[in-house]
Amino acid sequence: MVVECRRVGRVLALAAGAAGAASAMSALRACGRWTSLALVAPLALLAVVAPTGLRAGTTGKISGQLLDKTKKPIAYATIAVVGQKLGAFSDAQGNFTVLNIAPGSYDVSISRLGLKMLTVKNVVVSSDNTTRVDATLEEATLQTEEVVVTAQRPPVDVSLTSSKTTLSSADIQALPVQELQDVVNLQAGVVEGHFRGGREGEVQYQVDGVSVNNAYDNKSSLRLDRSLLQEVQVISGTFDAEYGQAMSGVVNAVLKQGTEKFQYSGELFGGGYVFPGSDGRHVTDQFQPTNIQNYQLNISGPLPASQTVYLLSARRYVLDDYVQATRVFVPTDSSNFEQKEFHPTGDGKLLALGYSREWSGVAKVTNSSLPNVKISYQAIVDDVDGRRGNWAFRFNPDGMTKQHNFSIVHGLDWTHTLSKSTFYNVSLRQNYVRYHDWAYKDVKAAAYDAAGPPIADDNYTVGAFIQGVDFGRFEQQTRTYLFNGSIVSQLTQEHQIKAGGELQLPKVSFGTPGYLVYTTVAGRQTLVRHFDDPPDFPGVQTYQPEIAALYFQDQMEFKDLTVRAGLRMEYFDARANLPSDLANPANALRGVPESLPKGTSVKTSFAPRLGVAFPITDRIAVHLAYGHFYQFPSISDIFSNANYGKLVNLQAGDAVDKYGVLGNPDVRPEQTVQYELGYKHALTDQFGVDLTVFYKDIRDLLGTEFISTYTGAEYARLTNVDFGNVIGFTVTADHRAVGPASIALDYTWEYAQGNSSDPRETATRASAGEDPRPRLIPFSWDQRHTFNMTVAFSKPDVYSASTVLRVSSGQPYTPVLASGFGFGLESNSGRKPLGLVIDLRAERSVKMQGLSLSAFGRVFNVLDARYFKGDVFSSTGSPYYSRFPVTDQVALRDPTRFYAARRIEIGIRLNSGL
Repeated sequence: MVVECRRVGRVLALAAGAAGAASAMSALRACGRWTSLALVAPLALLAVVAPTGLRAGTTGKISGQLLDKTKKPIAYATIAVVGQKLGAFSDAQGNFTVLNIAPGSYDVSISRLGLKMLTVKNVVVSSDNTTRVDATLEEATLQTEEVVVTAQRPPVDVSLTSSKTTLSSADIQALPVQELQDVVNLQAGVVEGHFRGGREGEVQYQVDGVSVNNAYDNKSSLRLDRSLLQEVQVISGTFDAEYGQAMSGVVNAVLKQGTEKFQYSGELFGGGYVFPGSDGRHVTDQFQPTNIQNYQLNISGPLPASQTVYLLSARRYVLDDYVQATRVFVPTDSSNFEQKEFHPTGDGKLLALGYSREWSGVAKVTNSSLPNVKISYQAIVDDVDGRRGNWAFRFNPDGMTKQHNFSIVHGLDWTHTLSKSTFYNVSLRQNYVRYHDWAYKDVKAAAYDAAGPPIADDNYTVGAFIQGVDFGRFEQQTRTYLFNGSIVSQLTQEHQIKAGGELQLPKVSFGTPGYLVYTTVAGRQTLVRHFDDPPDFPGVQTYQPEIAALYFQDQMEFKDLTVRAGLRMEYFDARANLPSDLANPANALRGVPESLPKGTSVKTSFAPRLGVAFPITDRIAVHLAYGHFYQFPSISDIFSNANYGKLVNLQAGDAVDKYGVLGNPDVRPEQTVQYELGYKHALTDQFGVDLTVFYKDIRDLLGTEFISTYTGAEYARLTNVDFGNVIGFTVTADHRAVGPASIALDYTWEYAQGNSSDPRETATRASAGEDPRPRLIPFSWDQRHTFNMTVAFSKPDVYSASTVLRVSSGQPYTPVLASGFGFGLESNSGRKPLGLVIDLRAERSVKMQGLSLSAFGRVFNVLDARYFKGDVFSSTGSPYYSRFPVTDQVALRDPTRFYAARRIEIGIRLNSGL
């Protein structure tokens, strides 16, 4: 690992600047063969002092002003957060600020000699937000007099400078959701992972302020159960300079921590799919009550070590798809297709076509024994075995590939409070992901030879494989070391400064671990294995880019104005080579300049961010936001098919995509410039509305360019040529509980258009003889109208019921006039049907001997909608019928095209207070 240490040192020196470079490099040269992430803690501490390190917000603050009855400020009063080692004193103007408060609900006590003590209950604190607690203290005749009030969280936050939704653990528990991604998809402006019209992979997912995105595809590497979430923030518009490697949004999940007293909670539920009849879905409607199983246990409490607490969580989740397969055949069966004689040897067993078996868990230990220091270690583990159902294998299910995904995010966090106004954070993490997809682990397995490739015969049934095994093989592994931190200082009552940086060192491997190809050998078709035989059969390749960032941010909070201004610098080095002369990429031409390997250049970018909130009154505000957002494309995109040596036989007249679209590790970062204007109005103490208008100018997206060689041959490769824009608005209304009832709704209108929905789409059009020149059409995920409504009835600790209604207008598709390839009309000129889905949840709780026992039920897709944002037949725009039933007969019978059937889950939860 000496090489890895030097790699850290080089990037840290570049990111930290000359001032800290020498000491950083010296420390790293001494690190030797480190095998544990914990051993590099001194490096991260040095990174903060340098100062490098970035840590996204996981804490908030409480600010306010204390006055007496005559409206004069009260100085030197004591403000304490009950149950926490946090507090402050009011200054000469009566102002105070308490920093570094974990998200949650707290009681705040305010006291001063000669005045009645005031306790404000249920003060809600959110990450990166300021909660105001302004109070008037009364004179006391007796020192023991106390006044107790309950804080009311306003229906809209007039200090927000961008679109941000914050959900507490109580909010999440009340929804019919199970995982973090379910929560995200319910937010305004989010359409199945697309934030306000952006492409997938443009969202930064963070847990406790540190990225958990996989550098391979820029997507989250974890699945988090709702019981672990203390708070979730979904930022769907502009965001602060502390967040990077994202263009469309940020999801910041804060996990629960250990408790001072031993507590536990457990959850058990099961269920299955219930739908009326099989005619509509083309599958049996037999109810399988064990299709879904969930077992979970959380425990928390103190450890023997001084001021040390822990949180442990374990979960087992089992899911069997409602679409079933019948094992009529096995992969090694051999039929006589010429004589139409079929010889099935399967056992005829019914089993789920697709399934998932998941083990997941969290371990978190926190120590506060050092003065003003909190140290924690956490590990989040997810291990999933599964199989993606393929309807073509419905009679030969053992011929499908199986998937396995293991991920762990673990490391140390250090928080040091230097004074009442300044603290810093340091995080050291390792994000590890291992994924594979194959039928048999060993490419030399004799089962491949015995089975051969999948074979179907319409004489048995249309579109079904009745022998053979899927030859597909894929492997991917990512090991990323992250060093980050930040320093926060409340310089004055109005100015809070935050600065830091981030260093990521991913090591990404992916590719095909052995190819299976039938080749004529001695006149016979023989199954031949190819191992790392470039350029036609490259093996698993490894890439080690370097990513770093620095940022500075000032949060200014005045009485009638809030400003959040920042600047972020991004650094990216692909550490790869490309041909120096793209017109002779494989050195196959004589008499022209030789093409030599040329290193990719280092990419840097500077991203300004600005958000302004104008509170017109304590109930009305206008906000403006603007920012530049950069993101380096995923490793899978820029490095896939990036061996230009495969063009050695390229000839003039070859199809432009004969060798596929080549990767390009020398691309620039993609860029989005966002503008946002919002109006918030708390009409009453319980009801508020928020109207936000937004525009996104999307530039330098990955797309396809065509390169000509000296002989006039052309090939395609990726580069920054695609573009787009999004315009839209969102309206949200939140009616807090009046009695037992509450309601929240949001509506989003947007128009997302661009040159192409996929980086390789231009090459596909060119190969089809279509015009490959730039155009402006709706993106494939452009969803003009989105409406979400949540209605809840609850009585705390007694009962709760909620329903979520989602309505979505149709996304684009390309209509066709006739059966066959190349008969499409203008791309994405048609619209799919509207979709509606309703989910329900109800819970009844009882208290007994200090325990809370709850029984709950959930129903997903109450109306058993078969269609919701799925595929349609391009000849009709309908998911149910086609103008060419013979051509589309396989798809017409395929039940996996439809939205998942109605799902019912029933369970119990036991909670001792966790």
